[in-house]
Amino acid sequence: MKAMVLEKPGTLLNLIDRPDPLPGTGEIRLKVEACAVCRTDLHVVDGDLPRPKLPLVPGHEIVGIVDLVGEGVSRSRLGHRVGVPWLGHTCGHCPYCSAGAENLCDEPFFTGYTRDGGFACHVVADERFAFELDADADPVSLAPLLCAGLIGWRCLKKAGDGRRLGIYGFGAAAHIITQVAIWQGREIYAFTRRGDIQAQEFARSLGAAWAGASDELPPAELDAAIIFAPVGELVPAALRAVRKGGRVVCGGIHMSDIPSMPYKLLWEERELVSVANLTRRDAEEFFPIARRAQVRTHTKVYPLEQANQALDDLRTGRLTGAAVLKP
Repeated sequence: MKAMVLEKPGTLLNLIDRPDPLPGTGEIRLKVEACAVCRTDLHVVDGDLPRPKLPLVPGHEIVGIVDLVGEGVSRSRLGHRVGVPWLGHTCGHCPYCSAGAENLCDEPFFTGYTRDGGFACHVVADERFAFELDADADPVSLAPLLCAGLIGWRCLKKAGDGRRLGIYGFGAAAHIITQVAIWQGREIYAFTRRGDIQAQEFARSLGAAWAGASDELPPAELDAAIIFAPVGELVPAALRAVRKGGRVVCGGIHMSDIPSMPYKLLWEERELVSVANLTRRDAEEFFPIARRAQVRTHTKVYPLEQANQALDDLRTGRLTGAAVLKP
């Protein structure tokens, strides 16, 4: 099979021919139909996240058809379309797994980070962490839901039930969860890089009540805010924008340092929380809601061998929506 492989963080991926992988006990193999490109992939490739498996095939928003199963897996899964997310395996016995918080597992494996991912023609996955997907849907449209959608959903739940919701960083996750939030009856206030008129117009086209620069205050106090951009300076900005008792949710796996800020930004029972990874329960909740909300992902397709270009377009902010690789 062909795969885009990271040999060393901070370098370009290389297109390599590899033998097709074989599934082990409890595993399945997918023929990859599409794999979206996530900002977490960028953090892995650029070296922001420590100790990746090397050499590594990145990619964790994978949609594919099961074409081989390992020992202990029912052959009934053959031919099914499934999705494989960031959380690729948990131990099942640590205190967090036992408490229903498998996203915080002490011994996890992460797709495209500590095990090979979907920037390839085939990928092997733990069958317990492969979600059944609509056989009639477009795999390219489905792919961003496997992380941008799932993490966005977990962030939205953490944000609470407030009506006015701010979103800082209007990329793949934001454009998906905006559609869900508006379907729920909320108002969206979108914050982008100063001067990014394209992203602001994109947010308005999806129904945002307001769109402006990240250093601006919105026209109304927010009940909550979600920060998807990996920029620590946005934390005090978001706290400044939320009302008393409001909540700010940090949705990224990596963020630059949060600057010193006056305590009064946090006072009056404002809350600052983070989201880590996802659970299988998130997927069980989110995919039916995405269908009911008629979520439409906005994608730009790249052939597999152009993975470096897709990553760079994401890195420099040239994308609207989500990049998707198609082998």
